Amino acid sequence: MSKNKVFTTTRLFGLDISATTQAQACAQLLAHAAARSGPPAVVVTPNVDHLVRLDADPAFQQLYCQADYIFADGMPLVWASRGNTVRLPERVTGSDLFVLLARACAGQGLPIFVIGGMPGQEAMLTAAFERVYPGLSVELYCPSMQFDPLGEEGLEALRRVNASRPGIVFVCLGMPKQERWALLLREQIDAGVVMCVGAAMEFALGFKLRAPLWMQKSGLEWLWRLLSEPRRLWRRYIIQGSRFIGMWRRERQKR
Repeated sequence: MSKNKVFTTTRLFGLDISATTQAQACAQLLAHAAARSGPPAVVVTPNVDHLVRLDADPAFQQLYCQADYIFADGMPLVWASRGNTVRLPERVTGSDLFVLLARACAGQGLPIFVIGGMPGQEAMLTAAFERVYPGLSVELYCPSMQFDPLGEEGLEALRRVNASRPGIVFVCLGMPKQERWALLLREQIDAGVVMCVGAAMEFALGFKLRAPLWMQKSGLEWLWRLLSEPRRLWRRYIIQGSRFIGMWRRERQKR
């Protein structure tokens, strides 16, 4: 059963998205991290790319909807909510939450666990966390690109997390691997919160630069990322973005 008993939700693109601010979301997740009662709260942060992929895979969308908290990462979701009775007040991105929660956990002595990075990078990433978030207790597991949520590496990640018993697990593997791992193994994970946050660790540690604040607020962060990594991201933002336009039209027609 969902742990989201605090935030009002609004229905968009088949998802019940929490209508909340970053500050409120952070406070609620910290409460879960400290309480550690029952299975962890699973958090997903859909953007346009997620929505297009979910629309093409109804079975995965059904699993995705089982997350306890669904926060709007992309500005188009905020804009789309303006036609609903309940509107989204702002973006609540995985990248922003990673930073806010890491700082708060460092201050409160709550340990975290991060699944992501490339094999062999654990020592380098641990040093980076120590530099950027002094006092933060963090353990890492860097699986291969062939990570299977229910395979050997998925179970190894589960074993390591449970041995660590962190307040928060940040799963930085990209969609859909991170969501499948978190949601399929939720009942076995010994943690307070499991967050599926994609590339958030790279931004949180300063390995990649986020767009200027004005671009984030105006919905142009996608353009910044596309210009930064055109070969890797052109399909996501050009092809998937064009498909989203049709989805938005269908969503408006439903109303």
